[in-house]
Amino acid sequence: QVQLVESGGGLVQAGGSLRLSCAASERNFVLKTMGWYRQAPGKQRELVARITSGGNTNYANYADSVKGRFTISRDNAKNTVYLQMNGLKPEDTAVYSCAASYAADKFDYWGQGTQVTVSS
Repeated sequence: QVQLVESGGGLVQAGGSLRLSCAASERNFVLKTMGWYRQAPGKQRELVARITSGGNTNYANYADSVKGRFTISRDNAKNTVYLQMNGLKPEDTAVYSCAASYAADKFDYWGQGTQVTVSS
C-alpha cells in the first residue's frame, strides 16, 4: 500500500503563491500517474492537475480554472510531485489532496490533504 504525504499548504493573500509537495513511500517502482485534487466547501471534488511519466517525457494536464497560474512537476526517481500555485484567488481556497497510480489515467492511492486558504 502506497502512502502519500502532502505539505506546503497555508494561508496566503490574493495574488500570492504557494508550493505544495507530495512524497510517496514507494522506492522501487515509478508511480506513472500523480496529481492533485481539491475540494471546496459545498462543491464537488475537482481534478486540478495531473502529470504522467512517459519514460523520458512527462505529460501534464490542468483544469481550465488554474491553467496559466498553476504548474505541476515531478521527480520520477523520488516519486514526488509538486504543485506551484501563483496568482492565487479566493476561489482557490480548498483542501488539496495528492493522488497517484502505477497506471495511466487513474488514481489508486490518496493522501490526507492540506488546507489552502486565500484571503482577499
